[in-house]
Amino acid sequence: MSTQSLVSLLSSSTINLEPYETLYKHFHSHPELSLQEAQTASKVASHLESLNAGYEIHTSIGGHGLAGILRNGSGKTVLLRADMDALPVKEDTGLEYASKVTMRDNDDVVKPVMHACGHDMHITALLAAAERLPKLKDSWSGTIVVLFQPNEERAGGARAMVDDGLYSKVPVPDIVLGQHVYPNRAGSVNCRIGNIMSEADSFKITIYGRGAHGSMPHRSVDPVVMAASVVMKLQTVVSREVDPDQFAVVTVGSLQAGQTENIIPDKAMVKVNVRTQNHEVRNRIIAAIRRIVKGECEASGCTKEPLVEETTKFPLSVNDEAVTKTVHDSFGEFFGNRFNPNTACSTASEDYSILGSSQGKPCCFWFFGGVDENVWDEAKKKDRLREDIPVNHSPFFAPVIQPTLKTGVDALCVAALTFLRKS
Repeated sequence: MSTQSLVSLLSSSTINLEPYETLYKHFHSHPELSLQEAQTASKVASHLESLNAGYEIHTSIGGHGLAGILRNGSGKTVLLRADMDALPVKEDTGLEYASKVTMRDNDDVVKPVMHACGHDMHITALLAAAERLPKLKDSWSGTIVVLFQPNEERAGGARAMVDDGLYSKVPVPDIVLGQHVYPNRAGSVNCRIGNIMSEADSFKITIYGRGAHGSMPHRSVDPVVMAASVVMKLQTVVSREVDPDQFAVVTVGSLQAGQTENIIPDKAMVKVNVRTQNHEVRNRIIAAIRRIVKGECEASGCTKEPLVEETTKFPLSVNDEAVTKTVHDSFGEFFGNRFNPNTACSTASEDYSILGSSQGKPCCFWFFGGVDENVWDEAKKKDRLREDIPVNHSPFFAPVIQPTLKTGVDALCVAALTFLRKS
């Protein structure tokens, strides 16, 4: 295959992205929480249908997941994946199309909702690619599956789709491809062979004490103090129990106890997130968390054992060597010096790889930048990238629409055609 011919091919068949810029704004201003992506899925299915490109559409897979199949003769099957869910974050971007949405979460608590992780960009880029690729049908052969996954943020969507019979509805892919918008310079594409995203485990820890009047702490077993002590001790797990050569993160993202200042509650809840890139390190950290929680409760005189529940689990995402080398060749030719084939393994996590690993099939995942070039360059010049560039899950995270969208569409098309293009 001539990669240069891919460049020429894609240059000869472009689509108008202005309608997709409008569509992106719609998705951004109408986010939906994990497991509640009904309107998003409906909009996606309607758009795929409106393309009149021959997609066979399957909906309601593993919840609100859906997939479109485009068959075009013999050849490999390539699956392109985008995630659809948003986050319980109050948007502070100040954009005219900023989200003002609130929803009840799975705990029946009303929360603000925002596409703070860029899944709206993923949806839009894949829909645009789904329009562009059929226009090139004379130049490729095989099958494309465009898959829109729910519930990525809670690590359940990919597994739910597989368990709900995804591969009885769509052909098992030879290759699974995916991408994520990231706080890098817009127009850039970043990838690597091997580990590309971290393993992640989340836990809800309930500490049981004995409640009392705020003026009578001696009559209590104070779960607030215990929880505070647990949080502080957890900060030493990585610094004192993990080899400095190994990557690990332990984050306490939530501590909840009581309702008012003059009542010592009878329990406290701590939510912990662990990120690792080595399974032995993961096991060591989880054992340390359990040991610290149990030890603190015993030392404080608790009469009831603490409850440690795993709430989510993301697998380690690994880019297959042979597939990724092939993608790198095409990306290098198409994007030139905008492509980095040696990006660091991300500390964030994804569940997309289950779509391939569950079938023993290889995966490749990459990142594309979403920060306005001038903003990025100015922050880099001042050595303020960390301070001035909002990251995913921030209330200020909002990719600049272009050239971010075009880059995402190009990357999906280049990667798919790398394996489908006729010789």
